[in-house]
Amino acid sequence: MSPLMRSLMRPLTRPSRLAAALLVAALAAPPLAAHPHIFVATGLKLLRGESGLVEGVEITWRYDALYSLLVLEDMELDADFDGRLTAAELQVLDGFDLNWVEGFNGDLYAKTAKGALSLGPPERRGTRLEKGEIVSRHYRALTPPAPAFSLKAFDPTYYTAYDLGLGVDLPAGCEARVLKADVSAASQKVFELMGDAVDDPDADYPEVGEDFADEIMIRCAAAS
Repeated sequence: MSPLMRSLMRPLTRPSRLAAALLVAALAAPPLAAHPHIFVATGLKLLRGESGLVEGVEITWRYDALYSLLVLEDMELDADFDGRLTAAELQVLDGFDLNWVEGFNGDLYAKTAKGALSLGPPERRGTRLEKGEIVSRHYRALTPPAPAFSLKAFDPTYYTAYDLGLGVDLPAGCEARVLKADVSAASQKVFELMGDAVDDPDADYPEVGEDFADEIMIRCAAAS
């Protein structure tokens, strides 16, 4: 279970505007078995070393407005509801999504033709609140550094949906190609795996997150 999901499931401390927001979401939502529940616009910035190899990735997550509201309510931030956080509140919020349980890989996968690459533990790069949405950044080292590899951002359980809405920032000498996911095929796979249980909120949801994820193919020229 990802830290995003665990955070969402924690008991909430204040009803206030959250109750109204959840009621509206419930009335507009599809059956409870439907996924995903959290939406994260994702940005990837590749960092290159002197060797010319990509040595790390800076990841930006922009959470949807409802999930951002849940977090702020749960952490008792923005008490005046003005959509702005004080410096002290930002310090409390910073890193809220980086307390990863053992085995959680940050929902980012890197690989070459020879196999998987390792991504190091997250290093904070700051958190802010923009138009009611929490935006956080963190950095992860790539091991070993590589000139050509692919990246995929996804939650295997598809409880959280990541997209590349914030783009891919490439250093000079690198190029990227995005292989779009076949969403129709992925949706059909869900129906085939779940059958009549697709609308059952108590049914186990299959691990189909990767099927819904775009893949970024990255290649960097050798250092001159």
